[in-house]
This record gives sequence, structure tokens and C-alpha cells, in this order.
Amino acid sequence: MATDTVTDVFEEHRPVLTGVAYRMLGRVADAEDVVQDAWLRWSAADRGDVQQPRAYLVRITTRLAIDRLRQVQSRREAYVGPWLPEPLVTDFGPTLPDTAEQAVLADSVSLAVLVVLESLSPLERAVFVLREAFGFPFAEIATALGRGEAAVRQLAGRARRHVDERKPRYDVDPAERRAFTERFLAAAGGGDLEALMSLLAPDVRLVGDSGGKAKAPLRVIETADKVGRFLVGVAKQAAADVEFRFLEINGGPALLVLSGGRPDSVFQLEVADGRIQCIYAVRNPDKLTGLVPR
Repeated sequence: MATDTVTDVFEEHRPVLTGVAYRMLGRVADAEDVVQDAWLRWSAADRGDVQQPRAYLVRITTRLAIDRLRQVQSRREAYVGPWLPEPLVTDFGPTLPDTAEQAVLADSVSLAVLVVLESLSPLERAVFVLREAFGFPFAEIATALGRGEAAVRQLAGRARRHVDERKPRYDVDPAERRAFTERFLAAAGGGDLEALMSLLAPDVRLVGDSGGKAKAPLRVIETADKVGRFLVGVAKQAAADVEFRFLEINGGPALLVLSGGRPDSVFQLEVADGRIQCIYAVRNPDKLTGLVPR
């Protein structure tokens, strides 16, 4: 296989490999490291017997991601405050004309789902990602993981039940979420507590991720009154040079807050029954580097 063909084959499958690795790890840098390691193994491998490069590359990437996940889990146990996945800018665009397929991909990369996936074992997470997000056959997943197909089916069923039990039942209409995000910005940014309260569900939750490197609540804030007053207080302390941008992260609309032209935080709302049910706020500067406006 010529060198340019070796590279071309890998680049053809890079989006899938990156998608698998990110959904496994929830962090862009870790996903990129895993894909780079997969490339090194692919470029050095004897590919004479490789009849299905995609399956071969997914197998390598999945196993590397499982190993990396086991390494980072101990670090996450010592994480300061709530942990959220690193926001990933998504734009499925015209390459996916099938809206059903687009909805599945968007849902599988959503912050709500990725948070739930953190509670799965590495093997359960791998099976869930490969099966639910990318539709791999059980036989192919079994080969990738070096497990029997019956065992993989059991892992898939257990993971699916776990996610279904814990995944919040949020509406996923992007237009509605964008409208709520705009109204949220107007109310919170303007310090209008009454308008903000009208948007919040009574049991709304605010999950802030700072990693101890920025100001953010170290515990989840619950109830509309506490969340509303917290956000109004934050708005009053905002710097004079603050700017706001709308963008799509993890398959849904989000609000990027800039201070001095640099990413300061990103907010994403989960909406159901006409109210905001959960607010994700990522302030850890290490997780915002990929959101620098171009």
C-alpha cells in the first residue's frame, strides 16, 4: 500500500475515529491523542491482511480509548467541583442529509448523555458508543473488543438501560433551544430576575465546571430561586468588555461568553415542557481553548 494511500485511508476514516474517541473520553485533547496513537499504529502495521480498514482502525481506536479512559478516571475522581465534558463545536451540515441520523449523532454527543456515560464502565461505554452512536453490528463490536458476541449484547443492553434510566428527558428542537438561549441571555445579562424566573423550571439545576481554575459553584445549584439569583449576581459582576456569541456545541445551541476577546465561559441549556430544566456552565479555561472565535 503506497504511503499516500495509507494516509488517505486513515484521513477518510478520521472523523469516525475522532467521534468514537471523543464520546469515549469527553475531552478533545484526549481524543486527538488517541487518534494520533491510532495513526502511528496504522502507519507501522503490516496491512497486507487488512481487508476492512475502517473496522481495523475503529478496533485500534476503541482499545486505545478504553486504556486512556481507565487512566483518566482516577484524575476525575480528584477533580475540583462538578466535571463536565469539554465543549465540542459541532456542525453536522449538509454531509448528513438524513435528519434522523443527524439527530442520533447530536444526541449521542450531547452534554447530558456524555455526563451519564461517565457512570458506565469503560467496556459498557465502548459498546454503547459503537452501537448507539455509530450503528456498528454486534459482531464487529465483539471483534473490536475481543469479546464474544453474546457478552457484547449483554453489555449493550445493560448500558442502554442505564442511560435510559438516567438520561434527562429533554426536548431537542434546536430552534426552540436557540430561542430560549436568546431569551436567557437577555434576562440574565440584563439582570432581570423576574424575566429569568419565567424561563426556569421550578427544579432547574445549574452545573458549573471550573476545575478549580475559575470562579464557579463547587456544587450543583438547584431550584429556580437559587439559580436565578446566582445568575443575576454573576451578571452584576461581569466585566465591562464582555461579549456574547452564539454557536453550536455538542449538537445544540450554546452561548459563548468572551472577556477581553478570550473565551470566559460557555452556557448550554436543556429545555423541556416550555422551561429551562438544566444549565451547563463550563468555565475551566483548559476546556475553552477550542472555542476561540476565528
